[in-house]
Amino acid sequence: MTQTDNQYILQGIGVSPGIVIGTAFLLDRAKLKPSMEKIPSEQVQAEIDRFLTAVAAARRELLEGHEKLVETSAENHGNQKHLYLFDVHLMMMDDKMLTDDTVKLIREKKINAEWALSLNVEKIKKIFNRMDDPYMRERQDDISHVAERILRQLMKSDYDSIEKIRKDVILIAHDLSPADTMQLNLKKVKAFVTDLGGRTSHTAIIARSMEIPAVVGLERATEMINGGNRLIVDAIDGRIIVSPTEEQIKSYREKAQKHLFFQQQLIQNRHLPPLTEDGYTIELAANIENPDEAESAVSHGAGAIGLYRTEFIYLNRSDFPSEEEHYLTYKRAIQNADGREITIRTLDLGYDKLSSHHFHEDTINPAMGLRGIRLCFKQKEIFRQQLRGILRASHHGKVKILFPMISGVRDIRQAIGILNEAKDNLRRQNIPFDENIPVGVMIEVPSAAVIADLLAPEVDYFSVGTNDLIQYTLAVDRVNEHVSCFYEPLHPSILRLLQSTIEAAHGNGIPVSICGEMAGEPLYTLVLMGLGIDQLSMNPLSIPYIKKIIRSSTYKEAQDIVSQCLTFKVATEVEKYVAEEMRRRFPDDFLMNL
Repeated sequence: MTQTDNQYILQGIGVSPGIVIGTAFLLDRAKLKPSMEKIPSEQVQAEIDRFLTAVAAARRELLEGHEKLVETSAENHGNQKHLYLFDVHLMMMDDKMLTDDTVKLIREKKINAEWALSLNVEKIKKIFNRMDDPYMRERQDDISHVAERILRQLMKSDYDSIEKIRKDVILIAHDLSPADTMQLNLKKVKAFVTDLGGRTSHTAIIARSMEIPAVVGLERATEMINGGNRLIVDAIDGRIIVSPTEEQIKSYREKAQKHLFFQQQLIQNRHLPPLTEDGYTIELAANIENPDEAESAVSHGAGAIGLYRTEFIYLNRSDFPSEEEHYLTYKRAIQNADGREITIRTLDLGYDKLSSHHFHEDTINPAMGLRGIRLCFKQKEIFRQQLRGILRASHHGKVKILFPMISGVRDIRQAIGILNEAKDNLRRQNIPFDENIPVGVMIEVPSAAVIADLLAPEVDYFSVGTNDLIQYTLAVDRVNEHVSCFYEPLHPSILRLLQSTIEAAHGNGIPVSICGEMAGEPLYTLVLMGLGIDQLSMNPLSIPYIKKIIRSSTYKEAQDIVSQCLTFKVATEVEKYVAEEMRRRFPDDFLMNL
């Protein structure tokens, strides 16, 4: 934070780009602070009943919000597709880990329900906080939202309603639940700002799909901003200016107009082919979390679904998804993809993430424990159920199977062996599926990248997960603030691994995709293209921007950039060179902050 006279400038994370100048509406939801109370033995059952009554009331409240959103979805730009997030919170509310463990604390410790719930939620959040995947780690926010609903029922606490908004405002809140976000009146709420949140939080995901400017992770916005304050929200740079000068307002209005024009151009060109000026094509695909997001991928010009993360179907439930549930879920995604190829990644969780199933692996480093394909080998029946569901769905469209966390040839052969068993089983039952369904592996473990030439003959394609590949190769926990500065996507070692992996794949006649965060970052587009990557898979909103860069460049230029990058010995030198090149080539674009 910087301060000049009466002006504050706050820095957060821009998760949905745009610039808005307006008046702050402070959503005052004072944090609930339950206190501990000991209760006599004869009142324990009554306290348990009070807790369960509060859970039921919170559940009814959530269902009412769900029904209301269904009724008003047309006014809210079709956000009915995000109703699944209500289901997430409903499942969490029904989760035995949340309810049964709280009841157990009330009974064993003889404490009030509020305190028992708070203790239990902190325990659950610690489990999520240990997860290496940022998307999964930020699910702890959902746990907090669910617990807050229950606490408000227990403590009979009311709070300001979003429905009180009657004029154009910038919404300021400590946090917004998915239900809050989806119920925003977009005719009145022009942007929102929160203390909490990150790029992969549900709030951020919905903000991008609604295309409403949003800045999150400001930490103290609700303390520093008062209702009625004049604000500039720069959700491109993640900056909030409180009490801006007239000169700043004029400057940001010009920037807003420029950004709006830029976005309109991108959208108009979204269905043009990703073809360079010298005739080179690189396919642009989308990463999705659930079947309904395939629609957004199509509308933003994706040529395929390059990564369908299936973890969501396993989370926050007391049982495992059935084969039929897998089949119907993937079938819906295929239908929403409107004829586009869809790559379905098999379960990429660890025991530490399957908390609802009480698979608690006692390990200091779950990122290198029993996860991904290793967990599937341990729990083969769970794996078979998913594979059968994917195979059955392949009868309805173009489907590829992607195996995660592959570290060597033995892993892929074992996975394909189990897949073949599933195929044999379906044949005996005369259930149709794509007999030639392509099979690929994630290149995210350094050992896989080093022996890419040995893996390539075993599969139909590679998909590089740059997030983990960088983390594992550089020995950097990218969410650890003490070492995150060492997380360098353009580190010479990463460039060399990508280069050798692509050469090994192409030498064996198979394509390579990148589905990590690098794929959707405009700064890296020409580097990845110059390395010879065949497909980039990213957040749907990034596709039009990346397409513009490709269509405004030549493959030869990209190759020249890579050649120069490989001459540097230090990551910062590479980054400086690439940033300067991109600014020179695209001086009027917003390359650094999409």
